[in-house]
Amino acid sequence: MKTYNFPYIALGLGLFFTIVVMKGSEAGNDGATLLPLLTLLVISEFSFFVTAAGAFIGIKHIRAVGFKFVYTATTILCLLLAVRFMLLGAELWPL
Repeated sequence: MKTYNFPYIALGLGLFFTIVVMKGSEAGNDGATLLPLLTLLVISEFSFFVTAAGAFIGIKHIRAVGFKFVYTATTILCLLLAVRFMLLGAELWPL
């Protein structure tokens, strides 16, 4: 696999894990979440690293090759998802 394809994979995984974390963090009738808290935190952390790596590789490739609209949009979405997972992990963390 060529490394410049990684942002596409990272975006797909990030979107999938966004759905998993959002649905898994919904509270049931008894007040417990559908997924355990540790599982939600691990998924958020893993997704943060994957999407941040996708954004890094995308920015590096854009600087080397030049601007391509779809690739740049994918890289920006990876960056936004990385920020979202960072905030989501902090939001889920019990204080």
